[in-house]
Amino acid sequence: MIMSTIAENYKNVLANIETACIEAGRDSKDATLIAVSKTKPLCDLKEAYDAGARDFGENHVQELVEKIPQMPEDVRWHMIGHLQRNKVKYIIGKVYLIHSVDSLRLAQEISKESVKAGVNTDILIEVNIASEESKWGMDAEGAVSLVTECAQLPGISIKGLMCVAPITENAEENSKYFKALKQLSVDIEAKKIHNVSMSVLSMGMTGDYMVAAREGATYLRVGTGIFGPRDYNK
Repeated sequence: MIMSTIAENYKNVLANIETACIEAGRDSKDATLIAVSKTKPLCDLKEAYDAGARDFGENHVQELVEKIPQMPEDVRWHMIGHLQRNKVKYIIGKVYLIHSVDSLRLAQEISKESVKAGVNTDILIEVNIASEESKWGMDAEGAVSLVTECAQLPGISIKGLMCVAPITENAEENSKYFKALKQLSVDIEAKKIHNVSMSVLSMGMTGDYMVAAREGATYLRVGTGIFGPRDYNK
């Protein structure tokens, strides 16, 4: 049987993650691959699903809510893109994890809608670890404050941190940013804040996921490396 390109890519990325974890002395079971399926048609998602993918990441609320009912129920959906407060109500109770919480006002909205729906929503705090003007997220100091404030809100649980590292030709250059995010999570964990866990580190994308896996990522967000280049004109 000839494996489809998507299935082949998915298996290759998994194998690369396992190699990186072994090099770092980590158990590869602690690193979960998220297939980032934004702009991709349903048939591509189903190919990845058939290859074993169960975690899918989307950047846009509308695309996410359209795809959810068309995929098997055991898929875990991750909201990984910038989330507007007025769109929160559409994804509460439908997503496994919101990776991109970058302000108290957004966290308050997630809390409000979660309480209204009678559910608990797991979130990550987004950190602009390289202090890039073009990126969303808090600086390290702001992230600590945001975690402390969000911890008091009902209906949400903080599970860890997320970052988008700089785009670079040499993936090794991002090692320092992944190390910094890991250290920040250790520092926050040491504060023993109620309702806060730092068990999740969402970091690493197609260009640098092996470096991220080596530095302790628990979720790796890979799109192009699985599905191929995106056509944003579609």
